[in-house]
Amino acid sequence: MKRTLSVLAIIALGVLFAAASPRHRPPSWPTPAADLKVTIREWPVPTKGAHPHDPAVGPDGSLWFTEQMVNKIGRLNPSTGEFKEYPLATDKNSGPHGLVADHDGNIWFTANFAGYIGKLDPRTGEVAEFKMINPNADDPHSLVFDSHGILWFTVQGGNMVGKLDPSAGRIILKEVPTESALPYGIQVTSKGVPVFCELGTNKMASIDPNTMDIREYTLPVSARPRRLAIAADDTVYFTDFKSGNLGRLNLSTGQVKFYPSPGGPDSNPYGIAITPDGMVWYSESGVNPNTIVRFDPQTETFARTNIPSGGGVVRNMAATSDGRVYIACSGVDKVGVVQAAH
Repeated sequence: MKRTLSVLAIIALGVLFAAASPRHRPPSWPTPAADLKVTIREWPVPTKGAHPHDPAVGPDGSLWFTEQMVNKIGRLNPSTGEFKEYPLATDKNSGPHGLVADHDGNIWFTANFAGYIGKLDPRTGEVAEFKMINPNADDPHSLVFDSHGILWFTVQGGNMVGKLDPSAGRIILKEVPTESALPYGIQVTSKGVPVFCELGTNKMASIDPNTMDIREYTLPVSARPRRLAIAADDTVYFTDFKSGNLGRLNLSTGQVKFYPSPGGPDSNPYGIAITPDGMVWYSESGVNPNTIVRFDPQTETFARTNIPSGGGVVRNMAATSDGRVYIACSGVDKVGVVQAAH
């Protein structure tokens, strides 16, 4: 019941975002966008009602995804279309949310409903659990490895960030300075600095990897950053879910620039990734059908296309080393691969 109420509260927050006092509408809307030349291939996941939440790229190029509402982790071989599902028998309602692969092929995930981080060994199907050390940290959310093998994660409702040392099994938590910040997406720069979004307020933040001190970057009051991706030069791109922008943050100077999304101020940009060629990809979840948008940082131009299935909200994306983008389409129970046309 506690988790159900928490989920309803998050949904209610989205309604409040939409009903907020007059939002700033940049005069440049609608932003022009070219037709995006891509192929989008989608596969229905085996279990109905799975609500695939986040995708991840396995070491062998497989597409891994969380099945949040049926307590499973899934794997797709995009070359063959073959699926395999791993039930999380350790808890009947773990609510797997974010996930990431380590160098050994293990899949680490946040149990958003059950207050732990899990490690799935695909070879055996066994799951190891790393429980949160604070009862208030009951909803670990998104996670990412740094180059030293330390796992960094956000705790949304608990208003914390944390790190897990897999070799020692040790977790350290840190409260976010801003109350009700709702720490959300998290990524790590090339220098090993974790950066995260504060969905509950108009801020981005970074973490000192040694002291865990948190530095916050204030955005325009109407902004609500949700997901982020970091370019090779450590420029941070983030989706402004509330006000319909793609944001760019320079961590060194704190300078922020917004690009109005082609779908307009109610387009709700959400999942985002950057491919090796530097292109920024994201999805507009507030338009129907959902879209795939590509932003070219060099020319500051957009290209855009619809998701064939409608998307049903693309909550996150993952870029492969060969330039493809993996997506999870929650509301239509599908996962997909976006590939630029040649």
